[in-house]
Amino acid sequence: MNCIIVDDEPLAREGIRLLMSDIPELELKGSFNNVTAALAFLALNPVDLVFLDIEMPGRNGLEFAAAASRKTLVIFITAYAEFAVDAYEVDAIDYIVKPVRQQRFQKAVQKAIDYHALLQVDPGCIIESVAADFMFIKADRKYYKIFFQDIRFIEGLKDYVVLYVEDKKIITAMNIKTIHEQLPRNIFARISKSYLINIRHLTAFDNNTVFIGQQEIPIGNTYRTFFFEEFIKNKLLSR
Repeated sequence: MNCIIVDDEPLAREGIRLLMSDIPELELKGSFNNVTAALAFLALNPVDLVFLDIEMPGRNGLEFAAAASRKTLVIFITAYAEFAVDAYEVDAIDYIVKPVRQQRFQKAVQKAIDYHALLQVDPGCIIESVAADFMFIKADRKYYKIFFQDIRFIEGLKDYVVLYVEDKKIITAMNIKTIHEQLPRNIFARISKSYLINIRHLTAFDNNTVFIGQQEIPIGNTYRTFFFEEFIKNKLLSR
């Protein structure tokens, strides 16, 4: 994967470069201290993945992510935890808070590698029909029967959605709004611009995050009130 680093701190850029050196799938194509220079490079060169800071002089990282090609994946690496929800609103692959630990970095990169591999293949998936408790998805010249109960959550990624079904992923060329409209609303809750969750697989939550097994999914500000009012409030035990 062709990658660039965008961070106004020289030591931060060098630290990311060193972390990248241990991952053979990554090839560093450029390192920039501001968004304007990085976007100029991006306009002329294919870039698969960007390691991106948020707070920088001039244009910030969120503006970069919004302006970048939809084919370019973004991992935010920043000192500010409070921008996490905003990062996922611009379809970031992951969000790492400095200081960066090698294991956490590798986990984020592996997620990007997996998505990049998925996006290289034209999924050709179509939802053919929806019944009471399952739907058929056409993919690879086959029809797959997917029970709603087996879908743990759905992630929107650019112009695709990824269905996490038991122990596998199914990708389809469809936006998250379209698939949400075809799923039962009493089971699936939209908790951010990028995520739908199956309430029956919800294992824990707090005010900002839901947990589905080991997966942590941020709750978007726009969807927080609706999620708690419709799916949580009436199910809480009171003293």
